[in-house]
Amino acid sequence: MTVFTRDDFLKLDHQDPLAPFRNEFHIPQGVIYMDGNSLGAMPKATPRRVREVTERQWAQGLIKSWNTADWFHAPRRIGDKIAAIIGAEQGEVVATDSTGINLFKAISAALMVNADRSVIVMEGSNFPTDNYMAQGLVEFLGHRHRIRFVEKEGIMDAMDDRVAVVCLTDVHYKTGHRLDMQAITARAHRHGALTVWDLCHSAGAVPVDLNDAGADFAVGCGYKYLNGGPGAPAFIFVAKRHQDRVKQPLTGWWSHRAPFEFTRDYEIAEGINRMLSGTQPILSLCALEVGVDLMARADIHRIREKSKQMGDLFIAAVEQQCDGYGFAIVSPRNADERGSQVSLSHKNGYAIMQALIERGVIGDFRAPEILRFGLTPLYLRYADVWDAVEILSDIMARQIWKDPKYHVRQAVT
Repeated sequence: MTVFTRDDFLKLDHQDPLAPFRNEFHIPQGVIYMDGNSLGAMPKATPRRVREVTERQWAQGLIKSWNTADWFHAPRRIGDKIAAIIGAEQGEVVATDSTGINLFKAISAALMVNADRSVIVMEGSNFPTDNYMAQGLVEFLGHRHRIRFVEKEGIMDAMDDRVAVVCLTDVHYKTGHRLDMQAITARAHRHGALTVWDLCHSAGAVPVDLNDAGADFAVGCGYKYLNGGPGAPAFIFVAKRHQDRVKQPLTGWWSHRAPFEFTRDYEIAEGINRMLSGTQPILSLCALEVGVDLMARADIHRIREKSKQMGDLFIAAVEQQCDGYGFAIVSPRNADERGSQVSLSHKNGYAIMQALIERGVIGDFRAPEILRFGLTPLYLRYADVWDAVEILSDIMARQIWKDPKYHVRQAVT
């Protein structure tokens, strides 16, 4: 096994073509931020943009800014920018609502297309909101459908001619394992099923090519690798080949053919606009646009190569410095099968993570025993990875995590 030193990691930082991007983010001094897979760091340009929108466009322009500042077209404008990041065409994505709401729309639309089928295939260990929204939809529709929960190894065998929708997460939120979008989508289509892909842990972190994979629908959030801020609007993708025949049930006025005609009866909009619902949150959308613009300037393939290398080095450093402390590597060791994170398991994971956070290493914990470490190549340095593991080793060696204060559960873990 190769033995690494901190100097090895520093050399990689000196050679890193992405290094200048770190200066475009606000990173508090003394913090190693490894939770960008949950909430991205704030771009330095975001406060300026928000001030512009609030102090000039809203305060001075008032309602005129729906036209003069082009607020009205923000969902489509930002959606087109996101489309370029996830392998979609212009007019296939809108930025709107939350991931859960968009998932509700996408599954509903797919079920309407495959109205003679009754099964939804999902990964049982999905991020809970995906499963909860699907369960709520099944109940709302009178239990005419059922969810077939499987895990990664059983996805292919779960498909048959009764399946209406295959709804999966590209990168698993807890383990970081990545599914084969192209192969799964092809298998679903052979059985006549449609696919809905959750890109929350993919967009901006790994190369995604929805159209090359033949995806039908996709959703994703704006606050992780797109750095749009807490609770930033999400996005929804519908392949153009479906847009003239799909409908979604949340038919608010922004998805009307002509919202400002104020007709009594609903008439569906053309194209991707039919996936909108109500009036859009302009302040949040404008903050999201800053993060999307920043991401669009970066080379996603360089991002991917750096995140893969960081993940490999993190795993190697943990095995080198933390051997014997009870950690297990949960994420795939093969970088091609792993998203931009590494997850460890430990029976005292929560307390260990709280001790890390107090020492300035910010990751997060996912019950029952997962410590997650996000690898965000635009602002995380190789030396940060080494230092984080060194601090983890010190916490374990001196049993700092045993302090009772680290065992008190907070509302957000």
